[in-house]
Amino acid sequence: MAEKEHMNLVIIGHVDHGKSTLTGRILLETGAIDPHIVEKYKKEAEEKGKGSFYFAWVMDGLKEERERGVTIDIGHKKFYTDKYYFTVIDAPGHRDFVKNMITGTSQADAAIITCSAIEGPQAQTKEHVFLATTLGVKQIIVAINKMDAVKYDEAKYNEAKDGMIKLMKMVGVKTDEVPFIPTSAYMGDNIKVSSANTPWYKGPTLIAALDALKVPEKHTEKPLRMPIQDVYTITGIGTVPVGRVETGILKPNMKVMFEPSHVQGEVKSIEMHHEQLPQAVPGDNVGFNVRGVAKNDVKRGDVAGPIDNPPSVAKTFTAQIVVLNHPSVITVGYTPVFHCHTTQTACRFVELVKSIDPKTGQTKADHPDFLKTGDIAVVKLEPTKPMVIETAKEFPPLGRFAIRDMGQTVAAGMCISVEKA
Repeated sequence: MAEKEHMNLVIIGHVDHGKSTLTGRILLETGAIDPHIVEKYKKEAEEKGKGSFYFAWVMDGLKEERERGVTIDIGHKKFYTDKYYFTVIDAPGHRDFVKNMITGTSQADAAIITCSAIEGPQAQTKEHVFLATTLGVKQIIVAINKMDAVKYDEAKYNEAKDGMIKLMKMVGVKTDEVPFIPTSAYMGDNIKVSSANTPWYKGPTLIAALDALKVPEKHTEKPLRMPIQDVYTITGIGTVPVGRVETGILKPNMKVMFEPSHVQGEVKSIEMHHEQLPQAVPGDNVGFNVRGVAKNDVKRGDVAGPIDNPPSVAKTFTAQIVVLNHPSVITVGYTPVFHCHTTQTACRFVELVKSIDPKTGQTKADHPDFLKTGDIAVVKLEPTKPMVIETAKEFPPLGRFAIRDMGQTVAAGMCISVEKA
């Protein structure tokens, strides 16, 4: 059987809106949780006269087994639908979610946003939607969850849906393509099978909506950009940088430039899972043996590109940011750490160009004195040491970043233009 196309999925939403139950339910319905375990808990629940609660039982049971160190790796969840193979990027809390989404390879291709039918979108829901869009998640599915708790009332569904539409329009999401699915993760309504409890709902189930997603474009036509995650020295082979191809194609015999280390080498061979590959395309996580490069010449945070079109090293760059969570205010001179592709580099705010009104997208203030939580702004930044960043328009995965300080994500954004060093 041909391997299914892979998608990274993030499930986000307010902490009490049933996110982990929904994740568990999807894994259960797609057969990703071992059926023996499910049967075991189902039997237990029935014996205790709680047959209808077996799902909660499964979730609790898995949690216990996990705490005992049994090998149910729900941290890195995988499941298959008819069409795709999904990896769920775990979004435990708001802060970890951002960090996970930005560091490593996990750029989410799609998001399921949970919103409770009981109370509708909350402040945190807004932040999540905003974040997902600023970070470039193009495809969103909304689960209006906990429908069982509002007795499957269509009016409650519409209320939550209208709230979500309003909120999504504010951040520029085209909502006509977004499915709003009335679900009960707890009872299993509209997850895999259309529910008799919502005869008024005519749209797809959650799994059907996942199958209707489009695989993100693989930008093979663009120049190569490959952020380096690690560099190994292998006896008898030499220097082997490892990373994920984000754009373009990596081929043997290609001459590549690593920036900002400014070292060049020639690709000898490419390997994935101990197999040699004729080439690597966007999405492939590979190691490649490179001629003419010593172990310490290249490091994590470097980006490989073709010699005639090397990655951009920024003297300064201009970006649009969203301030998510800052304890005080951001002013010129502030120098937090930027997490962009595989680099972590402190950058100084050198100019607050303008703040933007999220409702209209118009300029709110030119050169504001400071920025605070909730503000959207265009700013000019100066890396404190050489770093590669590209415009989000040209190289999306290398143009998005999170700004971290004091152990939390204070802002997220995307690069608009680069003044090269």
